[in-house]
Amino acid sequence: MPIPDHVLSAEFVNLATFRKNGDAVHTPIWAAAVEGKLYAFSAANAGKVKRLRNSSRAQIVPCTRTGKLLGTWQEASAYLVDDQAEIATANQALKAKYGWKMALTDLASKIGRRYDKRAILRIEMP
Repeated sequence: MPIPDHVLSAEFVNLATFRKNGDAVHTPIWAAAVEGKLYAFSAANAGKVKRLRNSSRAQIVPCTRTGKLLGTWQEASAYLVDDQAEIATANQALKAKYGWKMALTDLASKIGRRYDKRAILRIEMP
């Protein structure tokens, strides 16, 4: 099942990842579409990355910058990407979608020496 167009085109997506006890943790993120999948980035030591190492279970919904939901939750699966070609594709998609905002975020991350410590996430519908 493909991710709906209104989710693929949303400026922000609320990503729910799940703790071992089943509790959802919601995080508004930037996400860019490539061939019906969403790609996002995060600090490699962020909670959502740790949760995804335990389980690929996720939910997504378009949202505002502050996380206000703009639709209904959709079941999804999220994975950590380690293939360098796929990482490059994800980064290109994020730069194309977010333009100067992504360039500024990248610059700040490079200055703070966090750029190479990013995790790339791939989000798909089951």
